[in-house]
Amino acid sequence: MFRRRSNSLNNQENDSLQREAKVNELKASFGPLSGRSLQYCTDACLRRYLEARNWNFDKSKKMLEETLKWRSTYKPEEICWSEVAVEGETGKVYRANFHDRHGRTVLILRPGKQNTSSHDNQIRHLVYLIENAILNLPEGQEQMIVKYFLDSKTFQKVKFVYPKNQDSVELMRSYFDAENLPTDFGGRAKLEYDHEEFSRSMAQDDVKAASLWGFDKGCHISNGYSGAEVAPEPVRLAPPAS
Repeated sequence: MFRRRSNSLNNQENDSLQREAKVNELKASFGPLSGRSLQYCTDACLRRYLEARNWNFDKSKKMLEETLKWRSTYKPEEICWSEVAVEGETGKVYRANFHDRHGRTVLILRPGKQNTSSHDNQIRHLVYLIENAILNLPEGQEQMIVKYFLDSKTFQKVKFVYPKNQDSVELMRSYFDAENLPTDFGGRAKLEYDHEEFSRSMAQDDVKAASLWGFDKGCHISNGYSGAEVAPEPVRLAPPAS
Protein backbone atom coordinates (compact mmCIF):
# COMPACT_ATOMS: atom_id res chain seq x y z
CA MET A 1 0.00 0.00 0.00
CA PHE A 2 2.75 2.43 0.97
CA ARG A 3 4.68 1.61 -2.18
CA ARG A 4 1.65 2.34 -4.36
CA ARG A 5 1.06 5.62 -2.53
CA SER A 6 4.72 6.55 -2.93
CA ASN A 7 4.62 5.75 -6.63
CA SER A 8 1.49 7.85 -7.01
CA LEU A 9 3.11 10.82 -5.30
CA ASN A 10 6.22 10.43 -7.43
CA ASN A 11 4.12 10.35 -10.59
CA GLN A 12 2.29 13.51 -9.52
CA GLU A 13 5.57 15.27 -8.82
CA ASN A 14 6.97 14.19 -12.19
CA ASP A 15 3.83 15.41 -13.96
CA SER A 16 4.06 18.74 -12.16
CA LEU A 17 7.72 19.15 -13.10
CA GLN A 18 7.05 18.23 -16.72
CA ARG A 19 4.22 20.71 -16.96
CA GLU A 20 6.30 23.45 -15.39
CA ALA A 21 8.99 22.69 -17.95
CA LYS A 22 6.38 23.02 -20.71
CA VAL A 23 5.36 26.43 -19.39
CA ASN A 24 8.97 27.59 -19.40
CA GLU A 25 9.50 26.16 -22.88
CA LEU A 26 6.46 27.99 -24.21
CA LYS A 27 7.62 31.21 -22.59
CA ALA A 28 11.12 30.86 -24.06
CA SER A 29 9.78 30.14 -27.54
CA PHE A 30 8.40 33.69 -27.82
CA GLY A 31 11.63 35.36 -26.82
CA PRO A 32 11.61 38.74 -25.05
CA LEU A 33 8.10 40.24 -25.05
CA SER A 34 7.19 43.86 -24.45
CA GLY A 35 4.17 46.03 -23.78
CA ARG A 36 0.83 44.36 -23.28
CA SER A 37 2.01 41.04 -24.69
CA LEU A 38 4.45 40.80 -21.81
CA GLN A 39 1.74 41.75 -19.36
CA TYR A 40 -0.70 39.21 -20.84
CA CYS A 41 1.64 36.21 -21.00
CA THR A 42 1.91 35.36 -17.32
CA ASP A 43 2.82 31.83 -16.27
CA ALA A 44 -0.81 31.22 -15.34
CA CYS A 45 -1.91 32.39 -18.80
CA LEU A 46 0.61 30.13 -20.55
CA ARG A 47 -0.54 27.21 -18.44
CA ARG A 48 -4.14 27.77 -19.55
CA TYR A 49 -3.12 27.62 -23.21
CA LEU A 50 -1.25 24.39 -22.63
CA GLU A 51 -4.21 22.91 -20.77
CA ALA A 52 -6.53 24.00 -23.57
CA ARG A 53 -4.48 21.95 -26.05
CA ASN A 54 -3.86 18.99 -23.75
CA TRP A 55 -0.25 20.08 -23.16
CA ASN A 56 0.67 19.79 -26.82
CA PHE A 57 3.45 22.35 -27.26
CA ASP A 58 3.03 23.06 -30.98
CA LYS A 59 -0.75 23.44 -30.79
CA SER A 60 -0.51 25.62 -27.68
CA LYS A 61 2.08 27.89 -29.26
CA LYS A 62 -0.01 28.27 -32.42
CA MET A 63 -3.07 29.11 -30.36
CA LEU A 64 -1.22 31.71 -28.30
CA GLU A 65 0.37 33.24 -31.41
CA GLU A 66 -3.08 33.66 -32.93
CA THR A 67 -4.40 35.22 -29.73
CA LEU A 68 -1.53 37.72 -29.46
CA LYS A 69 -2.08 38.69 -33.10
CA TRP A 70 -5.81 39.05 -32.46
CA ARG A 71 -5.26 41.13 -29.32
CA SER A 72 -2.75 43.35 -31.14
CA THR A 73 -5.26 43.97 -33.92
CA TYR A 74 -8.47 44.45 -31.95
CA LYS A 75 -7.10 45.59 -28.56
CA PRO A 76 -9.97 44.16 -26.48
CA GLU A 77 -8.60 45.77 -23.31
CA GLU A 78 -9.36 49.19 -24.83
CA ILE A 79 -13.04 48.52 -25.44
CA CYS A 80 -15.17 50.76 -23.24
CA TRP A 81 -18.54 49.78 -21.87
CA SER A 82 -20.00 52.95 -23.33
CA GLU A 83 -19.06 51.65 -26.80
CA VAL A 84 -20.88 48.33 -26.43
CA ALA A 85 -23.58 49.10 -23.86
CA VAL A 86 -26.30 49.00 -26.50
CA GLU A 87 -25.51 45.30 -27.04
CA GLY A 88 -26.29 44.62 -23.39
CA GLU A 89 -29.61 46.39 -23.13
CA THR A 90 -31.59 43.17 -23.52
CA GLY A 91 -29.45 41.26 -21.03
CA LYS A 92 -28.67 38.50 -23.55
CA VAL A 93 -25.33 37.96 -21.84
CA TYR A 94 -24.04 39.57 -18.67
CA ARG A 95 -21.87 38.90 -15.65
CA ALA A 96 -23.81 37.97 -12.54
CA ASN A 97 -23.35 39.96 -9.33
CA PHE A 98 -22.52 36.76 -7.46
CA HIS A 99 -19.99 33.91 -7.69
CA ASP A 100 -20.34 30.16 -7.47
CA ARG A 101 -19.28 28.17 -4.40
CA HIS A 102 -15.70 28.12 -5.70
CA GLY A 103 -15.52 31.89 -6.08
CA ARG A 104 -15.66 31.75 -9.88
CA THR A 105 -17.24 34.41 -12.08
CA VAL A 106 -20.71 33.56 -13.39
CA LEU A 107 -21.85 34.57 -16.87
CA ILE A 108 -25.54 34.40 -17.67
CA LEU A 109 -26.38 33.72 -21.31
CA ARG A 110 -29.93 34.04 -22.49
CA PRO A 111 -31.14 31.35 -24.94
CA GLY A 112 -29.93 31.90 -28.47
CA LYS A 113 -26.96 30.97 -30.64
CA GLN A 114 -23.73 31.70 -28.75
CA ASN A 115 -20.27 31.30 -30.22
CA THR A 116 -17.09 30.85 -28.18
CA SER A 117 -13.99 31.94 -30.04
CA SER A 118 -10.60 30.26 -29.94
CA HIS A 119 -9.42 33.06 -27.64
CA ASP A 120 -11.81 31.97 -24.86
CA ASN A 121 -9.24 29.52 -23.52
CA GLN A 122 -9.88 30.71 -19.97
CA ILE A 123 -13.23 28.91 -19.82
CA ARG A 124 -12.82 26.39 -17.01
CA HIS A 125 -16.37 25.21 -16.45
CA LEU A 126 -19.73 25.90 -18.02
CA VAL A 127 -23.26 25.22 -16.87
CA TYR A 128 -25.92 25.78 -19.52
CA LEU A 129 -29.46 26.49 -18.41
CA ILE A 130 -31.55 25.36 -21.34
CA GLU A 131 -35.08 26.66 -21.71
CA ASN A 132 -36.69 24.06 -23.93
CA ALA A 133 -39.77 26.19 -24.41
CA ILE A 134 -37.62 28.59 -26.41
CA LEU A 135 -35.43 26.03 -28.18
CA ASN A 136 -38.50 23.90 -28.80
CA LEU A 137 -36.48 20.67 -28.61
CA PRO A 138 -37.06 17.47 -26.63
CA GLU A 139 -34.95 17.34 -23.48
CA GLY A 140 -31.46 16.11 -24.34
CA GLN A 141 -31.44 16.89 -28.07
CA GLU A 142 -30.14 20.42 -27.54
CA GLN A 143 -26.81 18.90 -26.55
CA MET A 144 -26.28 17.78 -30.12
CA ILE A 145 -26.97 21.32 -31.34
CA VAL A 146 -24.66 23.08 -28.88
CA LYS A 147 -21.90 20.56 -29.57
CA TYR A 148 -21.39 21.98 -33.06
CA PHE A 149 -20.59 25.43 -31.70
CA LEU A 150 -17.98 24.37 -29.12
CA ASP A 151 -14.63 22.66 -29.45
CA SER A 152 -14.57 19.15 -27.97
CA LYS A 153 -12.53 20.09 -24.88
CA THR A 154 -14.90 22.93 -23.98
CA PHE A 155 -17.96 20.75 -24.63
CA GLN A 156 -16.70 18.25 -22.05
CA LYS A 157 -16.95 21.01 -19.43
CA VAL A 158 -20.56 21.81 -20.25
CA LYS A 159 -23.31 20.59 -17.95
CA PHE A 160 -26.90 20.73 -19.21
CA VAL A 161 -29.51 21.40 -16.57
CA TYR A 162 -33.29 21.56 -16.77
CA PRO A 163 -35.89 23.29 -14.59
CA LYS A 164 -37.76 20.99 -12.20
CA ASN A 165 -35.41 18.08 -13.02
CA GLN A 166 -34.23 16.65 -9.70
CA ASP A 167 -30.75 15.72 -10.96
CA SER A 168 -30.35 19.23 -12.36
CA VAL A 169 -31.53 20.75 -9.10
CA GLU A 170 -28.94 18.77 -7.13
CA LEU A 171 -26.20 19.70 -9.60
CA MET A 172 -27.04 23.39 -9.39
CA ARG A 173 -27.14 23.26 -5.59
CA SER A 174 -23.62 21.85 -5.63
CA TYR A 175 -22.42 24.98 -7.46
CA PHE A 176 -24.56 27.79 -6.06
CA ASP A 177 -25.87 29.00 -2.73
CA ALA A 178 -29.65 28.97 -2.37
CA GLU A 179 -29.92 32.78 -2.37
CA ASN A 180 -28.22 32.88 -5.80
CA LEU A 181 -29.91 29.82 -7.29
CA PRO A 182 -32.97 30.43 -9.51
CA THR A 183 -36.30 29.36 -8.07
CA ASP A 184 -36.75 26.78 -10.84
CA PHE A 185 -33.75 24.96 -9.41
CA GLY A 186 -34.81 25.03 -5.78
CA GLY A 187 -33.26 28.38 -4.91
CA ARG A 188 -34.61 31.75 -3.88
CA ALA A 189 -33.26 34.01 -6.63
CA LYS A 190 -35.12 35.71 -9.43
CA LEU A 191 -32.59 36.49 -12.14
CA GLU A 192 -33.77 39.85 -13.42
CA TYR A 193 -31.44 41.97 -15.51
CA ASP A 194 -31.05 45.62 -14.49
CA HIS A 195 -29.24 47.42 -17.30
CA GLU A 196 -28.52 50.56 -15.30
CA GLU A 197 -27.10 48.64 -12.36
CA PHE A 198 -24.98 46.46 -14.65
CA SER A 199 -23.74 49.53 -16.50
CA ARG A 200 -22.51 51.05 -13.26
CA SER A 201 -20.62 47.86 -12.50
CA MET A 202 -19.06 47.76 -15.97
CA ALA A 203 -18.06 51.43 -15.71
CA GLN A 204 -16.15 50.59 -12.55
CA ASP A 205 -14.42 47.79 -14.44
CA ASP A 206 -13.39 50.27 -17.12
CA VAL A 207 -11.58 52.29 -14.47
CA LYS A 208 -9.83 49.17 -13.19
CA ALA A 209 -8.86 48.17 -16.74
CA ALA A 210 -7.37 51.59 -17.40
CA SER A 211 -5.21 51.18 -14.32
CA LEU A 212 -4.27 47.58 -15.07
CA TRP A 213 -3.20 48.19 -18.67
CA GLY A 214 -1.54 51.50 -17.93
CA PHE A 215 -3.79 53.96 -19.74
CA ASP A 216 -2.54 57.49 -19.13
CA LYS A 217 -6.02 59.00 -19.11
CA GLY A 218 -9.03 58.30 -16.97
CA CYS A 219 -12.51 57.77 -18.27
CA HIS A 220 -14.90 59.75 -20.38
CA ILE A 221 -18.59 60.10 -19.66
CA SER A 222 -21.19 58.63 -22.00
CA ASN A 223 -24.91 58.42 -21.25
CA GLY A 224 -24.16 58.99 -17.59
CA TYR A 225 -21.71 56.12 -17.27
CA SER A 226 -17.96 56.26 -17.53
CA GLY A 227 -15.74 54.06 -19.65
CA ALA A 228 -12.00 53.63 -20.01
CA GLU A 229 -10.63 56.02 -22.57
CA VAL A 230 -8.07 54.72 -25.05
CA ALA A 231 -4.54 56.02 -24.67
CA PRO A 232 -1.27 55.10 -26.39
CA GLU A 233 0.27 51.87 -25.18
CA PRO A 234 3.10 52.50 -22.73
CA VAL A 235 6.45 51.09 -23.70
CA ARG A 236 7.57 48.24 -21.47
CA LEU A 237 10.67 46.42 -22.57
CA ALA A 238 11.36 42.94 -21.32
CA PRO A 239 14.69 42.46 -19.52
CA PRO A 240 17.43 41.07 -21.77
CA ALA A 241 17.53 37.32 -22.02
CA SER A 242 20.12 35.75 -19.74
